[in-house]
Amino acid sequence: MIKQQSFKNGLPTLYLVATPIGNLQEMSPRAIEVLKSVDVVAAEDTRNTGKLLQHFEIKTKLISHHAHNEKESAQGILELFKEHESIALVSDAGYPLISDPGQTLVTDVIAAGYNVVPISGPSAFLNALVASGLVAQPFAFMGFLEHKESQLKKQLETNKDLPMTTIYYLSVHKLAKTLEIVYDVLGDRQICLVRELTKMHEEFIRGTVSEVIEAIEVIKGEFVLVIDKRQEIGVIDFSSLVTQIDDEIATGNSISRSISTIAKRNKVSKNELYAYYHDEK
Repeated sequence: MIKQQSFKNGLPTLYLVATPIGNLQEMSPRAIEVLKSVDVVAAEDTRNTGKLLQHFEIKTKLISHHAHNEKESAQGILELFKEHESIALVSDAGYPLISDPGQTLVTDVIAAGYNVVPISGPSAFLNALVASGLVAQPFAFMGFLEHKESQLKKQLETNKDLPMTTIYYLSVHKLAKTLEIVYDVLGDRQICLVRELTKMHEEFIRGTVSEVIEAIEVIKGEFVLVIDKRQEIGVIDFSSLVTQIDDEIATGNSISRSISTIAKRNKVSKNELYAYYHDEK
């Protein structure tokens, strides 16, 4: 058991400082003060953070702490704590540790008996969640969607039955294809696709997966994808859908195309309907 009284024990402290995700005006006075007062700022990218520090006239020493040097850097930072220094950890945008480096460092700092203190600030996935129009709680943030198709399908299959809103980060790369896989695995759920949060081109695309696929254009940036939970068990009568599939096949369509057509028409997961159909046959 570890009890931390952050502002009473006089121990060196690791501050986890959230930084703006786009709009510099979201940098809080407390975050600026902490970055000015600590002995060292550890940054995911010293070039990006250097610009941030310069903008707010912060002259604190800057060191690198990124995914490729995380273990070694964590040990170096622990050595700095032995000299009674306090350190701020920042990522390029938003909170450290949220799809960014820092977990190893936080674990090691706590194990060494020092303080870990969060400094509140912007968070892309929380911004997207509360403005999505979907139920905000309970929710689960799942990090980045996998890039490889097979791993993406496995990831979605693993999480599809969670009884809550789920949130993912994804890049513009293969956006349409990714949403098609979301449709195939999860069905035509309500989603909200968000990009350019806090910036001039901030955009929310709300609707079913199929509606969002139709609405997206060639757009740049990183996205937050908020997905509604699965429909309650028992709402979908798959046995009646089998009859509809057979009717489609009778018109000359292939089994695969018929299943896809009926899944889309009834807003259900093509993968689930495919498995059910072949189990029945």
